[in-house]
Amino acid sequence: MKILEGLYYSKEHEWVKVEGEKVYIGITDYAQNALGEIVYVEMPEVDDEFSVGDVFGVVESVKAASDVYLPVSGKVLEINELLEDQPQLLNEKPYENWILIVELSDQSEINQLIDFKEYEEFCKSESH
Repeated sequence: MKILEGLYYSKEHEWVKVEGEKVYIGITDYAQNALGEIVYVEMPEVDDEFSVGDVFGVVESVKAASDVYLPVSGKVLEINELLEDQPQLLNEKPYENWILIVELSDQSEINQLIDFKEYEEFCKSESH
């Protein structure tokens, strides 16, 4: 299982990369591995606004459909249109293929996320 330093993580297995007011969000290697072969990604519309914990989409695999939760509040700036035709990119390179970019509405919410060390420990506890 691959976990990258320098990213933030949620306990719902999303990763978050912060670049100023822009936040890139995707699913972790742990999540894509648990889901299996991803066949479809449902994404929100640009300009949709969400609060922390809202479901913003669904990732469907051959095994199951799983809701994806927004780890921070904000407005959708961009969705990764490549995933519409190539959802398997989330399996192949989960940290290079973000699902959406959000304009962060509350910087303090980043502090509620966990770092890679805490996420690594969380994943180990989930596995047992």
